[in-house]
Amino acid sequence: DKFNATSYDVMAMVIITLQAFAGVWINTFIVFVLCISWVKKKSFNSNEKILLFLGCSRFWYLCIAWVYSFLSIIYPWCFYVHPIPQLFAAIQSFLNSSNLWVSACLCVFYCIKIANFRHIFFIYLKVKIDRIVPWLLLGSVLLSLVLCVLVYDITDEALCNNLNSTTLGNFWKLSVRMDEHFFPIFFISGFGFATAFTAAMFSSLLLLFSLWRHNRKMQTSSVKNLSMDAHIKAMKSILSFFFVYSINFTCLVLTLIYATKKENPVTFLILVFQYTFPAVHSLILIFSNPKLEKTLLRTLPCVKCKVCMR
Repeated sequence: DKFNATSYDVMAMVIITLQAFAGVWINTFIVFVLCISWVKKKSFNSNEKILLFLGCSRFWYLCIAWVYSFLSIIYPWCFYVHPIPQLFAAIQSFLNSSNLWVSACLCVFYCIKIANFRHIFFIYLKVKIDRIVPWLLLGSVLLSLVLCVLVYDITDEALCNNLNSTTLGNFWKLSVRMDEHFFPIFFISGFGFATAFTAAMFSSLLLLFSLWRHNRKMQTSSVKNLSMDAHIKAMKSILSFFFVYSINFTCLVLTLIYATKKENPVTFLILVFQYTFPAVHSLILIFSNPKLEKTLLRTLPCVKCKVCMR
């Protein structure tokens, strides 16, 4: 029950805290701006619904993940108390899955809304997308809840069985039995990650191709206007998202591989990248949204002035 943290643990906690704080601040900003806009306009478009849901999901994900990291590094004995490890595993699975699926929904929404293809099915989706968005969000929540329940049940069963049937000296059998219990979670989670990643990447590539084709037509017609600049900015945002999302997906897969390995530098590095993704992707969303970007640029000088006055 004593506080027993090494200098490595303290350094890790400081890094995780700084990343979590940055991510929480950025996503709180998105939620705050969207809520104020909702109160003023008394209406909410589909893009704002997805961004609000994503901002709230990431806010709670970072908060829960920070608490989990704090307890596991500073007070690891807490995880011997039932049902703390089961609850943390289930809640983190739900929020992480929600993050991934809602990000994929946002990609699909942008692709259908912005891209210009003449296929009948694509035109049908473009007309119906505003009605489809609530169902996409509901589907993301339901899929995440199913994973959450499965993770809780499997984690509870694995921990109970290993505590009851494993002697303290038989660590190898303990790790083998834990891997066997958690294999269904790894398989289901990996399948969900791969599906969401495929949907997001396919939508991003389609949108990027559509914007590139449109930009090329504008260049051949020797027309340079604000619309062309907006298309170039959108292409840069999509490429940035493509790069960041790919790194996040790789980290998620590595998390499944190193999940049962403790005290591993690779695990900490993966955790750092996972905490970076919600902040970096949210920044990309802010600078690709004119309303959020203007509000942020108006807010930052005020913060600097207040700091200087103090």
